Amino acid sequence: MSEAEQHEMPFVEKPTRRARLRRGIFLIPSLFTVANLLCGYYASIAALVGGKEDFDHAAKAIGLAILFDSVDGRIARMTGTNTEFGVQFDSLADVVSFGIAPAILAYAWGFRYAFAGNSEFHQVGEFAWICCLTFLICTAWRLARFNVKGMEPGGNKNFVGMPTPAAAGVVAAIIHSRHGMNGMEPVSDQFWAYLWFALLLALGGLMISTVRYYSFKDIPWTRKQPSVTIILMFLLVAVIWRYSEQALIIIAGTYAIVGLILHVVRFVRRRPATRAA
Repeated sequence: MSEAEQHEMPFVEKPTRRARLRRGIFLIPSLFTVANLLCGYYASIAALVGGKEDFDHAAKAIGLAILFDSVDGRIARMTGTNTEFGVQFDSLADVVSFGIAPAILAYAWGFRYAFAGNSEFHQVGEFAWICCLTFLICTAWRLARFNVKGMEPGGNKNFVGMPTPAAAGVVAAIIHSRHGMNGMEPVSDQFWAYLWFALLLALGGLMISTVRYYSFKDIPWTRKQPSVTIILMFLLVAVIWRYSEQALIIIAGTYAIVGLILHVVRFVRRRPATRAA
């Protein structure tokens, strides 16, 4: 081999502008996932601080996490940048934002604020942390099952089990709605405390159940929409912005209840068919 060949530099292809842009696009969904994770972390810290305004800020942070979580997946699918890494990263962020943060917030708002220094309500505290832990476990269980099995077989129209953002949204919406009522404190009555933590058990059960919940993924968001649809969406955003305490609790509660009602209706309709067979 000649001396010129020995010292010849290997050819390295420079990344093109399209390739650099492609790497940048891959970062966009992850940035929204990081924003989701940041909101969950902030909500946990605000709940630990434990002031009345802090509880409301934590509830709003969970609401923003829901918004970021709904955006990152859609952007990844629209830009063709959905990867297995992104799926796993999103699930880990969801455990924090929709599992840990709501559990800590629910415990602090429903028990620690009023009962933590009262030895008479020790049983309430035990019931509280067990319910919050159950909610967290069900959240992780729901996310793991979704990663393995995906959505309802035969399409992407329905989720199997209540989505974790929706369950966390119910917790956040209730706390935010109570903050909007003048003079309303966090839970300070033993009966309402038990009822509050029983709600967490119910939400956890819905997450790991086989109840079908509409996913909204079959709506063609990227296609042209009728003018009426645009106007209705604008009005919905305006109502949420102006009357967030009332609007969000109605939306979150309706979504949770309607899915359960439709499941019961489907079950009742299947029973006569099974008997006839």
